[in-house]
Amino acid sequence: MLHKTRGIVFRTTSYSENSVIVQVFTEKFGMQSYLVNGAKKPKARIRMNMLQPLHLLDMVVYHKPAGNIQRISELRNLPVFESIPYDMIKSSLAIFLNEVLYKSVRQHSADERLFEFLYHSIEILDNTNTGLANFHLWFMVRLSRYLGFYPGRPDPGAVYFDLKEGVFTNYLPSHIHIIRGNTTGFFVQLLNCNTETLSQLKLMYTERKDLLEKILEYYRLHVDNFGEIKSHSILEEVLKE
Repeated sequence: MLHKTRGIVFRTTSYSENSVIVQVFTEKFGMQSYLVNGAKKPKARIRMNMLQPLHLLDMVVYHKPAGNIQRISELRNLPVFESIPYDMIKSSLAIFLNEVLYKSVRQHSADERLFEFLYHSIEILDNTNTGLANFHLWFMVRLSRYLGFYPGRPDPGAVYFDLKEGVFTNYLPSHIHIIRGNTTGFFVQLLNCNTETLSQLKLMYTERKDLLEKILEYYRLHVDNFGEIKSHSILEEVLKE
């Protein structure tokens, strides 16, 4: 049976000499794997450049509830990116965010709220030119809401954030998984930002790097098998320029 759904590309892997399997987070079915025959051919109907990380899709698909690999009837990029593939900072952000999503979003059933957040955030990244240096920090904090571990409301004057419990506190926790010092203040500011005010969050390179390390630690503590993110070092170098 044919179904129409929007999707977000997470990962594409080779299947044969000319074909690929693309993992897509879909609005209607959650995470799905699709076999795309002939995608590597020069005149393919569905080409490899349509299946790049975080590309937004409008799809007509065949769906079998018990199937491990599904098939696509029609696919187009909608909207077509205006800047992400051509801007070094945005493309580096997309690679980093894609790796975070691949390790943390594993729903095989529909999650419309999560899908709308991801879809809208990717559109914002493509369309905005301000606050890019902090976009990944904002994105990861907001994503944690949909994954079930959004930080608790800051207490006035709280000096620590307990990464294990996900709460701000005035008392030093008995473990090492904490945010402290000036980084706590930056974290609070980040929680109060939206995409329109991200450029007002003024962070030095080292401050941004420290905050990212703590947010990644937060994910490792709350997402099973999250592991290490490999692309953040490349992103840091791009943002250092």
